[in-house]
Amino acid sequence: MGDADVRQPGSVAVLVSGGIDSAIMTAELSRSSVVHPLFIRGGLVWEAVELEHLRKFLAAIARPELQPLVVLDQPVFDVYGDHWSTSGREVPDAASPDEAVFLPGRNLFLVTKAAVWCALRGVETLAIGSLAGNPFPDSTPDFDNELAGLVRRAMALNGSFRIVRPFAGLTKAAVVARGEHLRLELTFSCIQPVHGRHCGQCNKCAERQRGFADARLTDRTVYASSPASPQRVS
Repeated sequence: MGDADVRQPGSVAVLVSGGIDSAIMTAELSRSSVVHPLFIRGGLVWEAVELEHLRKFLAAIARPELQPLVVLDQPVFDVYGDHWSTSGREVPDAASPDEAVFLPGRNLFLVTKAAVWCALRGVETLAIGSLAGNPFPDSTPDFDNELAGLVRRAMALNGSFRIVRPFAGLTKAAVVARGEHLRLELTFSCIQPVHGRHCGQCNKCAERQRGFADARLTDRTVYASSPASPQRVS
C-alpha cells in the first residue's frame, strides 16, 4: 500500500476545505504536531476555486510539520443528482437560513473517506473544523464518536482512532479572531464563485462577512459584487 500501514504517533490529519475554520485549525495544529491536510473532492461547483485558494493558503503557512496536501475523490453527483451544489442553480443566498446549505450525508462522505485514509497510515487522530451551534445531524460529537468506533471496528485497529473537534466550543467570530495574523484573504467560503472570486451574495459569503464584522477585523476578501449586508435569519 505504499506509505500505508506506517505508524505515525503524534501526527494528525486535518479535514480541510478552503474555508476559514479548517484553515486556521490547520495552522494552529501544525505548530505542535505533524499535520496531514486532507481535501475531499466531491464534484461540487465551488471546489476547483476552493482548492486553488487552499493551496495558496497552505503555501503561506508552510513549515516542516505541515505535510503536502492530499486530495481524495468522493464523487457525489450520482447521489445528489441535480442538486444546487452540483448544478449551481438556486444557490442559497444571504437571506437563507443556515439549514438551507445542508448537504445530505456530506460529513458522512468526508469523514469516512478521511478516516479510512488515516487508519491505513497509522494516523490515529482526525481533526474536523465544526464550530459551536452547528445545526446539522452529521456534525455532532455523538456522531463523530460513533463513527470513530465504527472505523476502529471495520479496520480491525489494535490502536486507537479518534475524531476531534478543536473548535467545537467557538463561534465563527472567535475563530476569525484567532486567525488575525494569518492571510485569511487566501481562504475561500463561497458556494457560487464568480470568475474565481467570492460572489458576495450567497449564504456562505454572508456568514464570512458576519464573522469578520463580529470579530471587528478588516475583511480583505475580494468579492465579485458588493456584500449584501446580510442579517441572520431566525
